[in-house]
Amino acid sequence: MKRRDLLKYASMLPIGTGVAAGLIPTKAFAKAPAAKRNILKELGIRTFINAAGTYTAMTASLMHDEVVETIKQSAKQFAMLDEVQDKVGEKIAELCHAEAATVTAGCWSALVLGTAGVLTGMDMKKVAQLPNVTGMKAEVIVQKGHNIGYVHALTNTGAIIVEIETVQELEKAINEKTAMMWFLNTYAPMGKIQHEEWVAIAKKHKIPTMIDMAADVPPVSNLWKYNDLGFDLVCVSGGKAMCGPQSAGILMGRKDLIAAARLSAPPRGGNIGRGMKVNKEEIVGMYVALEKYINQDHDAEWKMWESKIDSIKTSVNSIEGVTTEISVPPIANHTPLLFINWDESKVKTSNKDLMLKLRNGSPSIEVMANGTGINITVFMLQEGEEKIVAKRVREELLLAKA
Repeated sequence: MKRRDLLKYASMLPIGTGVAAGLIPTKAFAKAPAAKRNILKELGIRTFINAAGTYTAMTASLMHDEVVETIKQSAKQFAMLDEVQDKVGEKIAELCHAEAATVTAGCWSALVLGTAGVLTGMDMKKVAQLPNVTGMKAEVIVQKGHNIGYVHALTNTGAIIVEIETVQELEKAINEKTAMMWFLNTYAPMGKIQHEEWVAIAKKHKIPTMIDMAADVPPVSNLWKYNDLGFDLVCVSGGKAMCGPQSAGILMGRKDLIAAARLSAPPRGGNIGRGMKVNKEEIVGMYVALEKYINQDHDAEWKMWESKIDSIKTSVNSIEGVTTEISVPPIANHTPLLFINWDESKVKTSNKDLMLKLRNGSPSIEVMANGTGINITVFMLQEGEEKIVAKRVREELLLAKA
């Protein structure tokens, strides 16, 4: 029977008869694969090109395919949470020159759990007692220039902040109640005591030190620099330049302090860190992101950033009244940054209006304000997006001249 005759014959049969008789292959009725859901579009959530940076409010960074695949694979199998932390912690510690490490629910969680570990040690009664620090060494010494909002992570444990400025004040502040000395890396220039001296004084008095270097990679060497310098605990964000899960971070350092910190972390309860849950998917995803970040070609990446910055700079430089400057922040978000400023008598728009037009355009673009101008970063741009940013910024600046 020819194909056309088969189809003609089948059309005269009752529904289902042709299939039942084997006259028509069942695959002819197979459903086409359903289109993948775009849940953000479905919910009406605005997505955008990120020319601003790794800000938490902007969901920081995008995970690499390897990280996403790792998360998908691990989501389909059960494992014991402590074993996942043990195995991943060993690998992270090896990569970052630390005695031990654990994945936390972001850098803030690393600060809280690390401080808790210093306060309680391995004493489970003290673990359950926090944030009541009665009977514990609970004073944490902080330089005045570092004493900003992030100390709330420390005080969540019940720790008491003692502010100092000079070496003389530091030596005077150290007493039998001193539990730890804390250093905020991005604010290092604001303090009068720098890393090496801070650690040396702490070691002389046998006091643990912690450094918060949340967004302070690149350079990649910072991932082991502060362990090598002798800080007892190092805290870093995982979802920024490393492009790990946004809700993951790393606490690394002395083995005894990491073990103590984990007593206040899930899966254990009855402690201040129970709500800082990080699941197996995020733990292994963080490890893969860290491994990928360390092993990538950072020189090539830097040249790529410079090229992207230059293309945006070139696109707006020819506009009368517009000036640009390339800068590199010295510590946090240490990547090329483009400042764009303009003479408002020639380009009649404010930075707020320009940012709003970029945000409301298609595609939506986010940049940051800088005085009366704007900042553009490129290290979160996907391939080709620098051309879109350059075109849209130029368009809006030219329209403002009309």
